[in-house]
Amino acid sequence: TDEGLAVMVPVTTTDDEGTETTTLIPYVENKPIMQPYGDRSKVVIEPLLTDQWFVDTDQIVGPALDAVRKGDVKIMPESGEKVYYNWLDNIEPWCISRQLWWGHQIPVWYGPAKGSSELFGGLDYDGKPVPFCAATPLEAAELAKSFYGVETAIDGDVSYTDAYNTHHDLMHNQGKTNFVVLSRDPDVLDTWFSSGLWPIGTLGWPEETDALKRYFPTSDLITGQDILFFWVARMMMMQLAVVDEIPFNTVYLHGLVRDANGKKMSKSTGNVIDPLDIIDEYGADALRFTNAAMASLGGALKLDTKRIEGYRNFVTKLWNAGTYGDFKGTFDVPHADGVPETNLPLNNWIKGEIAKTREAVDAALETYRFNDAASTLYSFVWNTFCSQYLEFTKPVLDGDDAAAAAETKATYAWAFDQCLILLHPIMPFVTEELWGAKERPKMLVHTDWPTYTAADLVDAQADADLSWTAAMIEAIRSARAQMNVPGGDFVPLVVVGMDAAATSAWDQNEALIKRFARIESLTAVDTMPKGTAALAVSGGVFGIPLDGIIDVAAEKARLEKTLGKLAKELGGLRGRLNNPKFADSAPAEVIEETKANLALREDEESKLKDALARISELG
Repeated sequence: TDEGLAVMVPVTTTDDEGTETTTLIPYVENKPIMQPYGDRSKVVIEPLLTDQWFVDTDQIVGPALDAVRKGDVKIMPESGEKVYYNWLDNIEPWCISRQLWWGHQIPVWYGPAKGSSELFGGLDYDGKPVPFCAATPLEAAELAKSFYGVETAIDGDVSYTDAYNTHHDLMHNQGKTNFVVLSRDPDVLDTWFSSGLWPIGTLGWPEETDALKRYFPTSDLITGQDILFFWVARMMMMQLAVVDEIPFNTVYLHGLVRDANGKKMSKSTGNVIDPLDIIDEYGADALRFTNAAMASLGGALKLDTKRIEGYRNFVTKLWNAGTYGDFKGTFDVPHADGVPETNLPLNNWIKGEIAKTREAVDAALETYRFNDAASTLYSFVWNTFCSQYLEFTKPVLDGDDAAAAAETKATYAWAFDQCLILLHPIMPFVTEELWGAKERPKMLVHTDWPTYTAADLVDAQADADLSWTAAMIEAIRSARAQMNVPGGDFVPLVVVGMDAAATSAWDQNEALIKRFARIESLTAVDTMPKGTAALAVSGGVFGIPLDGIIDVAAEKARLEKTLGKLAKELGGLRGRLNNPKFADSAPAEVIEETKANLALREDEESKLKDALARISELG
């Protein structure tokens, strides 16, 4: 106020006699000031004005924008392009200097101002310094020599006066009496400026190296979506400005790795997961597969140890499939790159399933849908190969038909190899180990990627018959489990209106269905008996008559008790979701988890009610 710098406002007051007086007082806003504190130091951040170096980004941003707009560079997901345009269309001058001890030092050297003082050489070391920007100290010295018309000497990170005094005697001893001492700017380049040259700087640029010719420009850049502007845009601008080429043609932005609840990992929050600890406990392959399975375009990677544990079990499943093959002699089959010749429908079927899987995986990888590739492989290896094909080979390999057993061994060996090849990019360690368990011409990492197609390998009849057989076995097992049918009992199966396709599939694979679903017979009937557990299988109306198989009274009591307990759980879940306080205060992830839990419980309730209705028909 005394200096006249405050904003003054008129205030009118009235004394006891009614006289009004107007005076000026400083204007003070009654609002809190947000005081910034340093994350690490925990003390107040105080502003300090300093001289900094800037890049005039208006001169280099145009080509980087055009490269994306014209389609020369594709950003995935497409939402990343909007962020890219928003940054570069509204770009500000870029401050590239940092006051740090580490980094690439600013390539600027300073000399004294030209003046009329009596200092050595007729130059003023106390005036405003003259900057010389150059790639090397020698180039800076040549620029200074041309500017001053005298000899120059280069010093390190010291002040101008110190630089002069340090070199005074040195230059005198060399017989030089008129010279200038240059000192280098002590600041370093912004990290993003240095790493902006990464595509060429790592390959030997500015030298025309063989590596630079071979690997630049590259094809894909895979990086986090949070550094799209800080790194990706900087590389685009700088490569186009320096060598006039785009550094890559595709940018894949993966999501940030978060914890199981979707929160960003933070040491202060205490939710950070060390990948080395995860690898020690679950293995590198399980961690890699988890990341691939969650790497959906534009999504976050919610790293949950339960999922990692599940994929560790998947690694174990693959290992056990290799152990089974070794036990059955498939590892004794010589390595073969070609697709084996087969006659058995079982082996024709698995060849077609592998071909369809290969095409689905390729399509996913080509479109950067790594999660789809992982889920396709998981489903095929666990369900189709291990749970179905591996099991179906047991009666053949244990049977008396030597020709069928030999064909199945060769097919199993080839099919297992294809599993290893397709899984190798995601799970390189266990697949390489299993690959090397038998004599091979080369390592798995060097093996060619398969090119067979579904059109080449799918046997339509075998595909239809085995797919129907697998569905039938799964439906019977599910119904048995739901109705609490004793696991060791062989039970009858009845059917109404069985069509020709289902009849053919049954005739071809009757032994498999009876063995793995524990069925004693199939009987055609006109109408379903009361209390029959229906099966959701095409080709007819199939069911398992429950009369005489289960204890009806005990099973009804069990289902009613389970439904009663489930009703309480459903009531609690619905009450939480209908409570306004819960909806307003609970985190979004907790609400979504509750909704998902409610949906699962409702589905379970529906199935139990259907089972109770069927049993009630029996009395």
